[in-house]
Amino acid sequence: MNQRRSGSLSLLRLLGNWQQPASRAPLYQQLAQALRLLILDGRLPLDSRLPGERELASALNVSRTTVASALAQLRDENYLVSRHGSGSVIVLPEPRPAAGRHSVPQALDLATAALPAGPEIHHAFSHALSQLPGFLDHTGYDRQGLLSVRQTIAERYAARGLPTTADQIMMVNGALQGFALVLRLLTGPGDRVAVDNPTYPLAHAAIEGASCRAVGISLPDQGWDSAALAATIAQTAPRLAYLLPDFHNPTGRCMDAATRQDVAAIAARTRTTVVVDETMIDLWYDAPPPPPLAAFGEDEVITIGSAGKSFWGGLRLGWIRAPARTIASLTQVRDSLDLGSPLLEQLAVQALINEADNFLPARRALLKTRRDAAATMLKRYFPDWRFQLPEGGLSFWVELPLPLASQFAASALNIGIHLGAGPRFGTDGAFERFLRLPFALETPQLEDALQRLQPLWQSLVSAPVRSRGVV
Repeated sequence: MNQRRSGSLSLLRLLGNWQQPASRAPLYQQLAQALRLLILDGRLPLDSRLPGERELASALNVSRTTVASALAQLRDENYLVSRHGSGSVIVLPEPRPAAGRHSVPQALDLATAALPAGPEIHHAFSHALSQLPGFLDHTGYDRQGLLSVRQTIAERYAARGLPTTADQIMMVNGALQGFALVLRLLTGPGDRVAVDNPTYPLAHAAIEGASCRAVGISLPDQGWDSAALAATIAQTAPRLAYLLPDFHNPTGRCMDAATRQDVAAIAARTRTTVVVDETMIDLWYDAPPPPPLAAFGEDEVITIGSAGKSFWGGLRLGWIRAPARTIASLTQVRDSLDLGSPLLEQLAVQALINEADNFLPARRALLKTRRDAAATMLKRYFPDWRFQLPEGGLSFWVELPLPLASQFAASALNIGIHLGAGPRFGTDGAFERFLRLPFALETPQLEDALQRLQPLWQSLVSAPVRSRGVV
């Protein structure tokens, strides 16, 4: 197998300000920690290979001994393997308890924005099991999904202002698989895909997995810049655009109706497909979002939905809403991936959608309470951090006073906390001044994490400016 090679300049951008002068850890351990974070975040892809020791030492302006020691530590921890003719190749350790002086502590995950299952999940599966015997005379293979489930989802879109029929719906195994399927149908190697910058990091992974190139469209301080979208399409001719208008991940903002109209008009005028990810659609706190973007012009819009954030991530079920001819093409393309989505999960999601009005209001109220409590704690423990109260979603997009996000996240691993550094959400190492901080944890647990992070942050900002590498 041919491994892709990470260039030294690209790696240098990803590492950011990795040196921690205030730390007592040797420089090689700091480098190993920073590389480990990039691997765990997915910013260094598995099975890619690192630059050689001499090249990396020159790019980082450190000794070759420092680089060799850092790579040796990562090999000891099973994050790297040496393959003949390929150098150091990135892998992940076996999922077993680590041992030894270089072991990584079990981290509190502040990099994932999600909630555990509520009692409604058990009820939904109990109901689904009671229905399952009616489907056992069927082969169980259905590439488009159960008709009754697709009808239920179609009715949900119609209630939101987008008339939809069952033949415009396809069930998939999560929103990410849905996006990967669209990429497989509509793009080829080397094609460009326009994305919000920042955006959902696994969308970057899907684009890269399709051998395409993401073209970032910077988000302004408020809302979206539809003129920038039009200019990007005119200048780069992307095969499609991927947007998150409904409580955007990571910023939490919601696209207003006028901008949706503008985006739909741009898509129609340029004949550019817009993929709309509605994963966060149900997690609004003050007001529901406007009608779906496809309601403003559906011919060039493909909408992806998911049960993961609305109900529970363990369901791993989503759907695509598109013109019927597009759904038919996606169904054919799917043959190379799988033979359909599990029937029991489809029946459970149908039950959840039918009962959503009975439990989603309480879920939103809980999250709003946690959001407000988290905002108060952030102001108390980190008064120099800036953020806007998200309109929906599960996290804050925090602006730091200094470009120390990757360095802070790498240091946080030492105290057992995994953070989502800003560059994970951007293109070309952008957003070193930002963190995504979820508020889905119970408030006491989040406060404990913030209390532990506060002295770590203070030690970083108190370090001499020159030694931090800040210009």
